[in-house]
Amino acid sequence: MAGKNKKKKSGNKVAKIVLFVIEAAILIGLLSALYILKDFGKTGVIRAEFSDGDIKMNEQVVNNEQVVEKMKGYRNIALFGVDSTAGSLTKNTRSDSIIIASVNMDTGEIKLVSVYRDTILNIDGIDKYKKCNSAYMFGGAKQAMEMLNMNLDLNITDFVAVGFEGLKEAIDALGGVWVEVEKAEIVHLNNYQLTMSEDLDCDYVKVEEPGYQLLDGLQAVAYCRIRYVGSDFQRTERQREVINAIVDQAKKADPQELVDAVNSIVESGNVYTSIKPEEILEMVPKIAEYEIVDEGGFPYEKYRGTGKMGSEGDSVLALDLEKNVQWLHEFLFGVEDYQVSDIVASYSQTIREKVAKYQPDMKYPE
Repeated sequence: MAGKNKKKKSGNKVAKIVLFVIEAAILIGLLSALYILKDFGKTGVIRAEFSDGDIKMNEQVVNNEQVVEKMKGYRNIALFGVDSTAGSLTKNTRSDSIIIASVNMDTGEIKLVSVYRDTILNIDGIDKYKKCNSAYMFGGAKQAMEMLNMNLDLNITDFVAVGFEGLKEAIDALGGVWVEVEKAEIVHLNNYQLTMSEDLDCDYVKVEEPGYQLLDGLQAVAYCRIRYVGSDFQRTERQREVINAIVDQAKKADPQELVDAVNSIVESGNVYTSIKPEEILEMVPKIAEYEIVDEGGFPYEKYRGTGKMGSEGDSVLALDLEKNVQWLHEFLFGVEDYQVSDIVASYSQTIREKVAKYQPDMKYPE
């Protein structure tokens, strides 16, 4: 178990900056602090350079004044946890977790939405309907962001991707996180630990008993990956639970421990991002106001189903993509009765036809 390594405090300013960005979500947080605390050019971070217009967005959304007005006060960032232990962050790896972090730049409120990785969506904007986590496999972060934009009527142009090792090291640097582990989860948690310890060439400590307990980095990452207890829906809840546990632990840590957490994830070489240092610095004046206020999952429970979809196998189904996107825009931006784009409407119809082919008895929400 990684213990706390207390060092001389670095000052209240650093503490506030690092705490702010960790509250913005662990992936955004560690990188944000990194930009302020270290020479970016000398770190293990992989930078993605995108020019204006490089990331495809739905033109009907971009040109809709009402939508633009509602979303302009928000910074929407895609967070990808990739299925990699060896630094394969840019391509040829699936996004094991997909989270949309929406930051209200006026209030500092942050909402997190997990997009279930097995959800059938149009992953290339043409006519390839597959599990959405495969978008990262085929086209890296760029295609994965475009997949979110085109299917969900969003305007995401920035992302942060992190591998297992980076998250493990960051949690260890914080002294672990407190999580409630259920009895049924223990065997799967330890199985994931075993495989990851082999990939990372490190030791692991078995979790022996259920209950509220301090998990080290490898244990916490393994806990995030459990999908055989309650399916992928509960799996994403575990991921967000760990994010909140990291926030709680960060609030208890001294400034140097937070800096160590930042440096650990960076030095692991398991970070890939498009975010620029100067963009993060614009957020700093309001650091005390940032707070995670709500979280959810997409597709929304009322408008989703599950079933086998041909070669894709067991899948999550957005039974009515239009209603799901309407829910998302109300949840994130407070837009009531959102009118989806023609593209989303067409995707919704195609998904409905595919569901009818493979799951003819599927019941649709009213």
